[in-house]
Amino acid sequence: MSASVSPSPRRSPPVPTVVETDVLIVGSGPAGASAALALSTYGVPNIVVTRYARLADTPRAHITNQRTMEVLRDLGVEQEVVAQATPQHLMGNTTFCTSLAGEELGRVRSWGNDPLVQAEHELASPTRMCDMPQHLMEPVLVNAAVARGTRLRFETEYLSHTQDADGVTATVRDRLRGDTYEIRARYLIGADGGRSKVAADAGLPMGGQMGVAGSINIVFEADLTRYTAHRPSTLYWVLAPGATVGGIGAGLVRCVRPWTEWLIVWGYDVTAGAPDLTTEYAESVVRKLVGDDDIPVTIKSSSAWTVNEMYAESYANGRVFCAGDAVHRHPPSNGLGSNTSIQDAYNLAWKLKLVLDGTAHPRLLDSYTAERAPIGRQVVTRANQSIRETAPVFEALDGLSPQTPEQLWANIAARKDGTEAAAKQRAELREAIAFKAYEFNAHGVDLNQRYASGAIVPDGTPDQGFARDPELHHQPSSRPGARLPHAWITSGSRTLSTLDTVGRGRFTLLTGIGGEGWVRAASAQDIPVATVVIGPGQEYEDPYGDWARLSEISDAGALLVRPDGFVAFRHASAAPDAGELLTDALRTVLGQA
Repeated sequence: MSASVSPSPRRSPPVPTVVETDVLIVGSGPAGASAALALSTYGVPNIVVTRYARLADTPRAHITNQRTMEVLRDLGVEQEVVAQATPQHLMGNTTFCTSLAGEELGRVRSWGNDPLVQAEHELASPTRMCDMPQHLMEPVLVNAAVARGTRLRFETEYLSHTQDADGVTATVRDRLRGDTYEIRARYLIGADGGRSKVAADAGLPMGGQMGVAGSINIVFEADLTRYTAHRPSTLYWVLAPGATVGGIGAGLVRCVRPWTEWLIVWGYDVTAGAPDLTTEYAESVVRKLVGDDDIPVTIKSSSAWTVNEMYAESYANGRVFCAGDAVHRHPPSNGLGSNTSIQDAYNLAWKLKLVLDGTAHPRLLDSYTAERAPIGRQVVTRANQSIRETAPVFEALDGLSPQTPEQLWANIAARKDGTEAAAKQRAELREAIAFKAYEFNAHGVDLNQRYASGAIVPDGTPDQGFARDPELHHQPSSRPGARLPHAWITSGSRTLSTLDTVGRGRFTLLTGIGGEGWVRAASAQDIPVATVVIGPGQEYEDPYGDWARLSEISDAGALLVRPDGFVAFRHASAAPDAGELLTDALRTVLGQA
């Protein structure tokens, strides 16, 4: 009788001592997820680590502007976002009131829903802004990134990094197993939020300050159709006693999903610390701002946070780059946070790709800070200024001085009197509410970005500035450093935007009839340069004449557009030395000059 032999226990394969990749991304929020998506779209190996066990589980960021939608269009996920987002026409009756069930004080047609502003939106871009809460946006970005090659590691905490001439070695901890290991990457992107450890470890210099005011987010479910469906909006601002303490200028009831899921923002005195966020406390705040004690309410979550006014003066240290809230920390006013984060990542990704594959010199990466840091600082300043611009609404009602709730209600009621003082009060209130266009209709802040860096070739023309308020109004330009103007053109039976002809990770040269020399020059380059010829009888035609007006060059001139849709080089006419000019321009942009 033979002896039985017990099988050997099965063992898990050993965890490698060092995991290798081209780009390590710390953080899976809008900046990290979009960096991963862009890099994987361009074929760059990357790993995303996040200390959390899942993606965002609260709405957080939500306003998604036209420039971000253009980025998502180029990365192939625009329609997935549109399918899940609240559309633009349901975003725009921003309402000021004493509570949702109480008195209405005024409205602002917002987010492009004013007829005149809507026309500007339609002229500016092939995309439409929308309201896409972060807990819906992140899965779209991450799922697409993973499908294209990103390796995602949940519950993996970044601990530290060191860098040398060839790469970055990050130490991370697996929060499930408890062990640590190293990830070796050629570059590291810190997209780990407003308390970024990567930015701190990299020693990025910061300006401004953290914790200037205290705020609370309360996510809840309630059917508020009767108070909101007739004035559809993303935001309802409540002027109630206590609304000027901390916070973002007033009490806010934000629509997450029409008209049953909501997020309230309410302030607290940051010097006294956050209140105890019990369900009872959260419900009391909800009742105060909704103004209905009988409607069923389900509290889903509560969290405290601080209003920050801080920006990084440099976005990089050696092979370490930071993006998103890690380098611009500000309140949600103007809806700029996730937009700027996604655009940071989009700016950086194509540059990393070209450096990693040897097409560009590493000095191209210097343009990331040069181009994005001024945008980040502008966004931080604008968002905090928008909070301060809410005060005149209260001032019109004499609601900033210490007083009892009864006195505030009396001040609000006084605007209905037939007196000269009441007429003055009404005028001041209308003016104060209308001025909030700088928060809710800042189209120029969204689209008027102008880059100046080593990755832009000036054409010697003077900067003409802006004909109208650059924060409120977009002004298209083909001047180097500006985003390529949008115009509708045709190709056979297709109608498409000029923006649809560029991007996809490559340079594009746009010219017209008489620009044959530019086309030959593009085909002779060492790197692929797509060509777009616009004119009668060409592959692309300009039936409305919009491109002829917006291009600011002659038919025989040329625009060289970078992979991110920004104009890198412009020549107004034909040139006998087109080949030399284009070669020099590309060498400059790629950091080879």
